[in-house]
Amino acid sequence: MLAATAGTSDQEVVFSEDDIIVSKTDLKGKIIYANDTFCDVSGYSVDELIGKPHNIIRHPDMPRCIFKFMWDTLGCGEEIFAYVKNSCRDGRFYWVLAYVTPSLDINGKVCGYHSSRRSPNRRVLPKLEEIYAALRKTEQQASTPKEGMEQAGKQFEQMLADQKMTYNQFLFSLEQM
Repeated sequence: MLAATAGTSDQEVVFSEDDIIVSKTDLKGKIIYANDTFCDVSGYSVDELIGKPHNIIRHPDMPRCIFKFMWDTLGCGEEIFAYVKNSCRDGRFYWVLAYVTPSLDINGKVCGYHSSRRSPNRRVLPKLEEIYAALRKTEQQASTPKEGMEQAGKQFEQMLADQKMTYNQFLFSLEQM
């Protein structure tokens, strides 16, 4: 299932294409469910995850604007696919292709979120790393984190506009590389 050695920040954990990492959160992003695969890959026990904010696994290489885009999309009641680099408990990292959907209660009201994450298409990662690095640079050069996130978000939107693509078209165009 897993391939990696002792925990350093430059070592990647790679998991099987057959494995699916699953988690559920409440409306504020606190984890209410984590499957065994999530625990195995991240290195956290289920007890260490339940009740914690999902960003416990956020990797510093991930631009904040991508998470804002995800939350904005989910806030509109829409599902989203996204490539995400996560941190393991021991400092290693792992990439996923996340599929996140709003969870609905019996009245059809959003009550949380469900995320299923698969092993990523390895060919996509170099291009994403390049894009994410550019967005992070924009975020870091701003005078405040909020301003940086807004500027990087506009940069990301402009990149999509320049390519005449929606986010989903862009994401899946990477798969064709």
